[in-house]
Amino acid sequence: MHAPARVQPKKKKGPKAFWLKQLHTWHWVSSAISLIGLLLFAFTGITLNHAADVEGAPKTVEKSATLPPALLRQVAADGAPDTKKPLPAPVAAWVEKAIGQSGAGIAEWSADEVYLALPRPGGDGWVAIDRHSGEVTSEATSRGWISYLNDLHKGRNTGAAWKWFIDIFAVACFLFALTGLLLLQLHSAKRPSTWPLVAAGLAIPAILAIIFIH
Repeated sequence: MHAPARVQPKKKKGPKAFWLKQLHTWHWVSSAISLIGLLLFAFTGITLNHAADVEGAPKTVEKSATLPPALLRQVAADGAPDTKKPLPAPVAAWVEKAIGQSGAGIAEWSADEVYLALPRPGGDGWVAIDRHSGEVTSEATSRGWISYLNDLHKGRNTGAAWKWFIDIFAVACFLFALTGLLLLQLHSAKRPSTWPLVAAGLAIPAILAIIFIH
């Protein structure tokens, strides 16, 4: 009969193995979170760097209409001083339905006109309401999807939700880079080119900035 095989006791993992596992976990999680954002920002970094070459011709659409009398009374000139406030909700809803532009936002109220600026990523727009006649004019400009992506890159007229996304994305990128640096440190003994490449990544932009940017 064969003697039963001895079960080798499991070796306890040391602190280095624990932290290595933690670094790998944080590295892949942060990379997964920031992956799409990195692709977007890398692409738009190129398009912004060559904006004059890739910028499309803007397209402008103009529309006009007249406020119904019941709504005109809500914006009619009343001698009040210039101010900034939103359009009344019924007027804003009518503008969106009749003109096809959002009526939300803070409008500028003068003695004769209500002017609502409607900037947005990749374009611009405005709505003006004559407080005497009720005539409504509007203009919407689109500069194409590349301009839209470029404005997302810059956070231009994107609102609070997108600003939160950029902050979270930046934190994920920071964690991705930091854990990558620590993993480089742990594996550098077997990869002699690690630190020369890291140094080159620092030296090349620094040299370019010192010599060519004035």
